[in-house]
Amino acid sequence: MTLVLPVNSKKDLDRFVDFPHDLYKDDVNYVPEIFIGQRDLLSPGKHPFYEHSKVQLFLAFAGDRITGRIAAIHNRNHNQFIGAKDGFFGFFDCIDDQKTADLLFKSAIDWLKQEGLNKLVGPANPSTNDVCGLLVEGFDMPPVAMMPYNAPYYLRLIENIGLKKKTDLLAYKVMHESVNDKSIRMLDTLQNRLMERHGIVIRKVNLKDFKNEVVKIREIYNIAWAENLGFVPTTEAEFEYLAKDLKMILNPDYCLLAEKDDKIVGFILAIPDINQILIKIKKGRLLPTGIFKLLFLKKKIDMLRILTLGVIEEYRKMGIEACLYGGIIKNSKGTNIKGGECSWMLEENHMMNRALDQMNGELYKRYRLFEKEI
Repeated sequence: MTLVLPVNSKKDLDRFVDFPHDLYKDDVNYVPEIFIGQRDLLSPGKHPFYEHSKVQLFLAFAGDRITGRIAAIHNRNHNQFIGAKDGFFGFFDCIDDQKTADLLFKSAIDWLKQEGLNKLVGPANPSTNDVCGLLVEGFDMPPVAMMPYNAPYYLRLIENIGLKKKTDLLAYKVMHESVNDKSIRMLDTLQNRLMERHGIVIRKVNLKDFKNEVVKIREIYNIAWAENLGFVPTTEAEFEYLAKDLKMILNPDYCLLAEKDDKIVGFILAIPDINQILIKIKKGRLLPTGIFKLLFLKKKIDMLRILTLGVIEEYRKMGIEACLYGGIIKNSKGTNIKGGECSWMLEENHMMNRALDQMNGELYKRYRLFEKEI
């Protein structure tokens, strides 16, 4: 008999975080999340998401054995921003058993209904500003940093519950050996043209003034992404929390800003694919030995994840996007980096997807967001 119970103790929270490690212990492509980071992300009082929103975690048990998990999420900022009553699900992991999945989703939906919500959307862990989407294509290799992973059967479990596709999130692989390097060859010309015609300069992020840089970047992030499906502006606390984590792995060569009159009008951020290291760290524990693997293997990382690229609307189609992309490619040449993943791109973002096609980027993974009325 399967029983689903809410997570109400530190012990059960630890079990919630650890469940995927046991579920995927024989999967060579599974990458464990850092335990401390996941525990904090799921702990009210430790993560700024809970300053405006609520999450209820559930675990499924078959006797004493955990067989699944799910989070029911009331993202108040999302609903206030778009004027909806959406409830989200996230952190869904489950054995290949429809009954278990049904019970997990029933528990999540019942909780969301009690919150006065009328639609189920997800997966989001816990929001679209974090890890989100269900992997539906591209199961033959591990995910890159801050991208999800799941078994193929999850799609069947979720569709059988009645969830339908909302949109797909695309991941492109761009490798040095195959990239169309026109953007690199034209880089100096494009940058000179931007400077002469528009007074726009491309520069690296200044880590010595990182606090002020973060304030400027957050402003651009919330403006440039405002029209994207599912976008919700990040709060100051949320953005600072993320920036603090990213700074530990940030290389200024891969964080470039487009600036006009000391005002940032666009930026691109790529991070090293630390999943190449995390995949070797058992259950995401940095202690006692994981931290050493993280430090010693960092120089061997050979892929980037281009995490975000944004330009304010009135500065688009000037060549800024090409300069930012070209700058990342140029700065990574001659290093250990072989290429990168550009993710995620909305399938409706035809302009950016076309640009990646023209660079000889390979669409090699697809993630899906689902929805249903409840």
